[in-house]
This record gives sequence, C-alpha cells and structure tokens, in this order.
Amino acid sequence: MEFITQELANYCNEHTSPENEVLKNLNRETHLKIMMPRMLSGHLQGRYLSMISHMIKPTHILEIGTYTGYSALCLAEGLTTNGKIITLDKNEEIEEFVRNHFNKSPFNSKIDYRIGNAMEIIPQLNQQFDLVFIDADKINYLNYYNLIFDKVITGGYIIADNVLWSGKILDAKKDKDTAAICAFNDFVMNDDRVEKVLAPIRDGLYMIRKK
Repeated sequence: MEFITQELANYCNEHTSPENEVLKNLNRETHLKIMMPRMLSGHLQGRYLSMISHMIKPTHILEIGTYTGYSALCLAEGLTTNGKIITLDKNEEIEEFVRNHFNKSPFNSKIDYRIGNAMEIIPQLNQQFDLVFIDADKINYLNYYNLIFDKVITGGYIIADNVLWSGKILDAKKDKDTAAICAFNDFVMNDDRVEKVLAPIRDGLYMIRKK
C-alpha cells in the first residue's frame, strides 16, 4: 500500500537535502547485495532522522535494529562531540558488510555496533538515553518499549518505525506482526507518561516524548 504517489515521493526527495556519499553508496549496495532492501530507511526518512537528531543534540542514542546501518549513520549526525550511538542487531551474517560501511563514515568512532539479542543486551546497559530508535522485530516492539522506558531521560524521545505496517494495521484480520504493531500503537496512545505523534512518514514513525 502506498500512501502517496511515486511522483509525490520523488518531489519530496527532490526538495530534501541529499544523502552524503557514504549513505548514497550504502543505499545502492544494500539494494544490490542484501535481502529485503525495503527495510532500509532511505533518503527521506534518513534525512528526517538526521534532522530530529540535530534538534535533540543527543549524547546517548540507542538503536534497536541496525539492518545495514543507514539509520544509525543518519542518527549519528546530530550527536554531541562526545556522543555515542549503540546500535543492536542479531543478524551476524551481514556484520562485515555493515562494519565496512561504518568504517567509511566520519561518525564511525561514535558508533558502538553490537551483535546479539536485544532483549538480553538492553537490561545490561547502564546509560540513560536521550533518544531511542526502535526498528527491529515487530513482535517485540512493546517489550522493547517497556525495557528501555526507564533508561530514557525525562524529556527524552523514543521513535518507533513501521507503525503503519504498509496499511495492514487497518485490516480486519491481522497476522501476528500486524497485531503486535497494533498492540504497541494502542499501548503508547494510552500511556499518559508520554506525549506522542504518529506521523505518516514512509511506513509510519511514532514520535514519543517522555514527560
């Protein structure tokens, strides 16, 4: 399901700051070499994430779901001088691909890329985070949210990707992933500890601010 026409999408991209060369090459290489390239954040969403990061000026970012590293590189752009982003993923098969592209970026020293089960790694993290980006397995979205909530500073932000799930959240009959996304969306909507905006950017971004 497309929420806007391809012509409008192209227009948005043309009126958005361009990708840098590292991101452009990563975008191209992901589409050429990695399965399910649709999972990549891409130009428009990547610039949006970069803009948000620049606005927040975070010192500590947590990303749950690295994929090929595009969103991590975009989020890293807004980090403070001493800032770090921890990005977690369980797919060790593309670890070398991801690290090779991180190594080409001026933000490489700010990226702590860890392979493993996020459900096991997150409880071991001692940092308080200014920004958390959730973009991993949909079944665990609510589990991730609950695990990281107390690790987010007051006034900090959580962003969840794919919350419109190609429009399937409106289907009468829902598969497990869709049902999990709907449960997550409903939980956040009814969580009075946060302010929230669900934006129809690409596949849906839920912007959540901890009060």
